[in-house]
Amino acid sequence: MSSPTRLLIAASGTGGHLFPALAVAEELSDYEIEWLGVPKRLENSLVPEKYPLNIISVEGFQQGFGLKTLKIAFRFISSIFQVQKLIKENQIDAVFTTGGYIAAPAILAACLQKKPTILHEANFIPGKVTRLLSRWCNIIALGFEGTKKYLPEVETQYVSTPVRSQFLRPQPLDLPIPNDAILIVVAGGSQGAVAVNKLVRQVAPKWLEMGAYIIHLTGKQDPEAGSFEHPQYIHLPFYDNMAGLLQRADLAISRAGAGTLTELAITGTPAILIPYPYAAEDHQTYNAQVFADAGAAIIYQQSDLNELTLENQVAQWLESPDKLQEMVTKAKTLAMKDSAAILAEMIQSLVNK
Repeated sequence: MSSPTRLLIAASGTGGHLFPALAVAEELSDYEIEWLGVPKRLENSLVPEKYPLNIISVEGFQQGFGLKTLKIAFRFISSIFQVQKLIKENQIDAVFTTGGYIAAPAILAACLQKKPTILHEANFIPGKVTRLLSRWCNIIALGFEGTKKYLPEVETQYVSTPVRSQFLRPQPLDLPIPNDAILIVVAGGSQGAVAVNKLVRQVAPKWLEMGAYIIHLTGKQDPEAGSFEHPQYIHLPFYDNMAGLLQRADLAISRAGAGTLTELAITGTPAILIPYPYAAEDHQTYNAQVFADAGAAIIYQQSDLNELTLENQVAQWLESPDKLQEMVTKAKTLAMKDSAAILAEMIQSLVNK
């Protein structure tokens, strides 16, 4: 009897990196999976109950040069040897990564050990690690078709971005929202969005007066999270049934991370997108533009958005259910529900070669 295939998954940091990787891992139920992460990030709470988590001390390089840069460089080089050892000791057959700085030691170690590697790039504008190390990977899986032009010298395949399996089937919502009520969901991603939170609290009374309900996911870093109260307004630091919440939502106000956008497409949720203004190379704006071009969302830059504009835009849509329904249809045209399965097949094909 042959031994099971052993896969190393390098995915760390935010939900945008972790959830797609978890979705792919779920498709590879007959594989033995080891996970690569860093200290004090989201993987430390999500991964250990499902897969062995291996921690390395690596972080992104900062601007400028100094003692801290030397320390980061030393840790980076050490982490490559750590991952090499992990690959050898666990007889890893292939490496899959969703990018970010943890992908660098994983890709380089896999290359040194002559193991096949697949990298999934979720954002429209490829990250620095993807651009620098994509040639060391066997194939780059793309979250957006237009990303191919930024990686002209490597093999790519458009697969969209995988979502957790619960997004692919109806989920009950255990929140007190009447069946006939308009529901607005406000979410800043796994890190929250304090500036967006403040803006929403200022304009929420108008929408509530029009009969809407608001579920506001504030994140854990908002010191004013409990400062506004209303019977139709529910604020939570996070909510673990995002599938059920977005399936029920009539409108989302959100950042524009690639994972979040994919979830909005799968659930067919119209959106006001406010890209994170400090994202590397403004990649969230490029992500959001794909949805705006398709008619599934409207984009506002955080620096340009004020209370009156946001209040009026949502109020117009609350009074125009036909417009929201049109956006639902257009959002669903961007969905690829079998993304995780396609990626899993790519990994299997690479291993079998």
